[in-house]
Order: sequence, then structure tokens, then C-alpha cells
Amino acid sequence: MRRTLWGVVMVMALCAGQAGAAAVQETTQLDPQRMRSALIDLNAATSLELETLPGVGPRTAERIIEYRREHGGFERIEDLMDVRGIGERTFLRLRPLVTVAAPEPDAGQRP
Repeated sequence: MRRTLWGVVMVMALCAGQAGAAAVQETTQLDPQRMRSALIDLNAATSLELETLPGVGPRTAERIIEYRREHGGFERIEDLMDVRGIGERTFLRLRPLVTVAAPEPDAGQRP
């Protein structure tokens, strides 16, 4: 009786494990549209938004914003390595999480 009960419990656990794994896989698949909207724009992000990035604390977030002010924004993601405190290793971790929106032309300027 105990063996039968144990066997039933094991089968139920395996079935639940497979269903749970399928549910996890389904919810963790990368949706490109969702990923694009989740990227943090270096030219528009607030200090709090920047601090959600791994390895970016209040000081580094302020340095990113300061760089943005001084240089008129980021032209490409690689410019992030010009910010003091962001080296190659940190940059490689941040690269898939950030974006640089195309600068919008100033409405007051003539082309």
C-alpha cells in the first residue's frame, strides 16, 4: 500500500513539475516588442530609472545624467564607457538593457 501511494505521489509530482516547467518557459520567453519597451533610454531616463540597472547606484546615475547634460546626450550606447565609473565589464552587463533614442530635432531650428 505504501509503495502504491508513494508511486502515485511521484507520478503526480512529475506531472506537476512538467506543467510548471512549461508555464515557466512560456512566461519567460523573450518577446522582442516587450524587450524594446523595457530598455532604458540613456537620453531620457531619470536617476531612479538608471538605478534599476545592475551596478548603477545613485552616484553613477548622477554621472550618467551629468555626462548627458555636458555632451548634449548620448549618440551611441558605447558612449556610456566615457562615464566615470563605467568600465568595459559594467558596460557589457548594461548593453542589452539600455538604448539611445535618436535625438529629436529642435522645432525652433531651421534645417
